[in-house]
Amino acid sequence: MDARTRGRERLAEAAADLIDRPDVSVGRMFGSEGYSVRGKLFAFVERGGDLVVKLSEERIAELALAPMVMRGRPMREWAVVPFARDAEWGGIAAEALGFVDEITP
Repeated sequence: MDARTRGRERLAEAAADLIDRPDVSVGRMFGSEGYSVRGKLFAFVERGGDLVVKLSEERIAELALAPMVMRGRPMREWAVVPFARDAEWGGIAAEALGFVDEITP
């Protein structure tokens, strides 16, 4: 099994309760399954199998997460949660959902 597939399976387990919400959906984003609230992405698994989430910059710093880098540039409010921290994925994905839910009209 490749790293992305392993990460997707872990996220599906960790975030199972999130997809029960009527405003949360799962769909293809960035070549992976992405989780969104009212159409706004809050979490997905990147090619290497790590979780990528949208959180406030302050929270990213508190969690000591690295920024997601796209085309050589760090993406504001996007962070990588390593697979090695998969025990935290459920809680962090729920935080990301809350953050995006709050900032999405």
